[in-house]
Amino acid sequence: MNARRLALLAAAATAAAATAFVAYAAAATSSSQASMPNMVMSHATESQTVVSQVLARQLAAGRLATAKYATSLAAAKQDGYFIITRDIPDMGWHFLNPKVTKFDIRKPPILVYNRRGSQWQLVAFEWVFPKKPTTTPLPGATYGTFGAACHYKDGTFVFKASQDECAPKSPQTGAAFGFWHPDFVTLHVWLWYPNPSGLYSGMNPLMHPFNS
Repeated sequence: MNARRLALLAAAATAAAATAFVAYAAAATSSSQASMPNMVMSHATESQTVVSQVLARQLAAGRLATAKYATSLAAAKQDGYFIITRDIPDMGWHFLNPKVTKFDIRKPPILVYNRRGSQWQLVAFEWVFPKKPTTTPLPGATYGTFGAACHYKDGTFVFKASQDECAPKSPQTGAAFGFWHPDFVTLHVWLWYPNPSGLYSGMNPLMHPFNS
């Protein structure tokens, strides 16, 4: 077999693998969104993310400031973070620190973790806004939405338009009511785990193996 034929076969194999990966990512994201109709997530690609020196410095500051939480959920809890959602497919478990009220890449209000057995790993940050910010907090940021919901002490939640509709206990587990929030605009930043769908994408196909 000559060199030209080998090169053509290699190119064909590479194209087939890329096509299969894209199809898998699209299917995983579509499946996750179908199960959460009240959530709309951004789908930026890496080529759409403005990787400027300003953004690079901000991301570096965020990683350094949150390194202590990277594999220690206990450290995050000690600093005031508590569970607000269990595992959302292709995203993760969300933990909120209600004392964080301003945008600061070094201190995100929501930490997103994945879990394998008893091991936890920080994968992303999240911010929520009542409406899309007029001034973007990070270069190239894209946004999703999360519908109004009742949240319970164990991380279960139910989408409801008003707090008056919240049951005093979780319909799924019986856990006590925690809080209700209105519709939110969301911003995810995948600072601790790679995301082929983009730095700001809501969903991450690489989270699929961690889905509960």
